Amino acid sequence: MATKSSAPSHNRLIQWLAIALLVILADQFTKVLILHSFQYGDSHYVFPFFNLVRVHNTGAAFSFLAGASGWQRWFFVALGAAATVFIVWLLRRHGHQKQFAWALSLILGGAVGNVVDRLLHGYVVDFIQLHWAGWYYPSFNIADSAITVGAVLLIWDELRRVKRG
Repeated sequence: MATKSSAPSHNRLIQWLAIALLVILADQFTKVLILHSFQYGDSHYVFPFFNLVRVHNTGAAFSFLAGASGWQRWFFVALGAAATVFIVWLLRRHGHQKQFAWALSLILGGAVGNVVDRLLHGYVVDFIQLHWAGWYYPSFNIADSAITVGAVLLIWDELRRVKRG
C-alpha cells in the first residue's frame, strides 16, 4: 500500500509510463501499416523530400552492426531491457523534473518500440525516408524519432541546468 508521500511519486511515474506507452502504440501501429501495405524494399513518393519505404534494420542506428551474424539481435534486446529498467528507475526518482521526465519517457517508448520489433521480427522496421538533391538520410521510424527528440530534450535540460548553476 502506498503512503501519502509516495502517492504523488507513483502518480507521476504512471503519467510518464503512459507517455512511453503512447509512443510504443504509435510506433507499432505505423509499423503494422507499413508491413501490411508495402513489400520489402518498396518506396512511395510523398513529397519532393520525403518517401515512405519498407526497410528492415538488423543493426542499430545508421545500420551499425547490421552485417553481424545475428548475435546483435539479442545484444540490442538486452541493451533495450537494461535501458528500460534504468529509465524507469530514473523516472521514479526524478519524475518531478518535467523536461527530464518527458525526455526519458520518449526515449523509453522508442527503445521499447524497437525492442518489440527485434523480438517479433528479428529486425527493426524503418519506413521514413528523407532526401534532398540525391542525398538520402538513413530510413527511420517513430521509435527512432522519439529517441532523438528525447535525446535533444535531455541535452537542452542539462544545458539549462548548467546555466542556472
